[in-house]
Order: sequence, then structure tokens, then C-alpha cells
Amino acid sequence: MKLLVTGASGFLGSHVAEELAKEGHAVRVLLRKTSSRAFLQGVAHEEALGDVTDAASLRAAVAGADVVIHTAGLVKARSEAEFQAVNAQGTANLVAAIEGAAPDLRRFVYVSSLAAHGPSEDGLPRPVEAQPNPITAYGRSKLAGEEATRASAVARRSVIFRPPVIYGPRDPALVPFFQLARWRVAPLLMGGHNRISITYVEDIARAIALAATSEASVASKTYCPEDGSVYSWRDVLAAIEASVGRKAMRIQAPRWMFSAAALGSEAFSIVTRRAVSLTRDKVREMAQRHWVCSNAELRRDLGWAPRVNIFDGAKLTGDWYRQHGWI
Repeated sequence: MKLLVTGASGFLGSHVAEELAKEGHAVRVLLRKTSSRAFLQGVAHEEALGDVTDAASLRAAVAGADVVIHTAGLVKARSEAEFQAVNAQGTANLVAAIEGAAPDLRRFVYVSSLAAHGPSEDGLPRPVEAQPNPITAYGRSKLAGEEATRASAVARRSVIFRPPVIYGPRDPALVPFFQLARWRVAPLLMGGHNRISITYVEDIARAIALAATSEASVASKTYCPEDGSVYSWRDVLAAIEASVGRKAMRIQAPRWMFSAAALGSEAFSIVTRRAVSLTRDKVREMAQRHWVCSNAELRRDLGWAPRVNIFDGAKLTGDWYRQHGWI
């Protein structure tokens, strides 16, 4: 089977491409000229040059593909307009290219985010069909990408994934948490008692590959891959501590302290014209009591089950960070 993977130079996309190649599929990856190829070393693939924000570049990329897996997207941006340009309009550009150049496409897999669905108010997973309630610019842009998918001609052949926190090797987002643990300090927003679902990157890559290539009836479905447990941020910290072999001093930080740090981070973004991870939007997201979801539908429809628990996953992640000089 020939599959196109967007975002394959990044964290999740590279793992998806690797999983598909390992299964013997013909993998084509959409890359910009400036994209790093570091994570694709050793992965058999064909390159298609293009960018989801450049609609004209996408027709050749999707032509001849049996499946398109769309993992490309911004997780940090300088403005909501930047998020929308890539995560929303970029998705609209891609499905339009499929409609024009790949009308016989078998399946389209869009990787959205739990942020598009919104937090849980009662600590229980919200049904996937519940009214979405994104609370951040990022979440709104990913929801707009979902809407572009559902409004397109590929809607009946599409599968949407709403992953929670994803972690694992090649993930830059959790590096600061590992660094802080090594320095034996751990500032915990609101005591670290907020609860989250998480998933190890290789587990979600396997779920995406399964949904993309399976003969099972998954069209028009929405899935939330998570590892079967719900954690507090204290639980996550304990796994990271075990990985780095150090115990960190827990500092209970009020929300205003994180918001103040976010303001400083945003000022740095303005001066340098670079997107940053810590923003007031991000603090708003982190301050929610419950970001939880359920993998029940994924288990039922595809027989998928997570293989990596949080302690094993944190060790694998920490080992990779050390081997590559990230911590």
C-alpha cells in the first residue's frame, strides 16, 4: 500500500512513517526544502516536496496515494492566525488536493488533538460525539481542521484521532520536565493534582498505522488513543524521576506564578519573533482539572491495546534524550 505522511520530519509523524515502513508499506513523506531529515534516517521513504500552506504543491504529493495520514501541524505559534493558517487552512488545502488529484483515495487519517474536544468537567472521558469545547487557540485550530475534514468529499473515508499528551523519544516538549527533575526541582501548577490521559508515541503510531491500513470499518470514526490509566502530574513526575534517577523537590506553584512566567515568555516571543511553548493559553490549558479520554472505541473496532506503561515509557524517553544530548 502507498501512503503519504505529512509532518513526517516531526515527532509523531516520523514515528508513523517508521511504523508503516517497518510493516512493508511504500511510504511517501511531505517535506519542505528546509525540513530536517534527521528523524527519517534509516526509514525507507520517497520524498514529495511541498507545504500544507501551499495548496499548489499538494496535488503531486497526494497523486497515486492509497492513504493520506495528516500529522503536520503547529503546536506553538505567535498568534491564533498562525495556528489557523497551518492547522485549519492547511488541512483544508490538503483535502481539496485529495478531491482533485486522488479521488480514489482509500482512507484519510487526520491527527487532531484532545484540545479540540476540550477538558472534562467531571473527570470522566467525554463521549467523542459530545459538543467540542476547545479553550485555546491551538484547540480551536485543530477543531477547524476536523471541520474541514468532515465538510470535504473525503469525509466518508476519514478517521480522526484526538490524542491526549503524547510523549516519547524525539519529543522536544517534555525535555524541560526531564531537565528540571535532573536539577532536583519540580514546580507543580496547582499542586500537580490535575489529572490527564497520556500515550506513548510508538503506541499511537501503531494505532494510526492500524486505522490507515486495516480492512475494518473505521470510516467516519473518531478515536482517542490513551494508555488505559489516568494520571496526576505528580504521577508523571514520579515516572520522570525514576527515569533520571533523582528525586526532585516539589514546589507548589499558584496559577498566577505560571501566568507571570508566561507573560515573560510571550514578551520574549515578540522580541525574537519566535513561537514559544509557555503562553497564557498554555497555562489556561494546564490549569484544567481533567484532560481525560478513553480508548474503548479503538479497542473495540481495531483490537488495539497500549503496550508501554508510563514508567517504561519515561525510561525509554529519558534514555533517548541522554543518548542524543538533549538532557
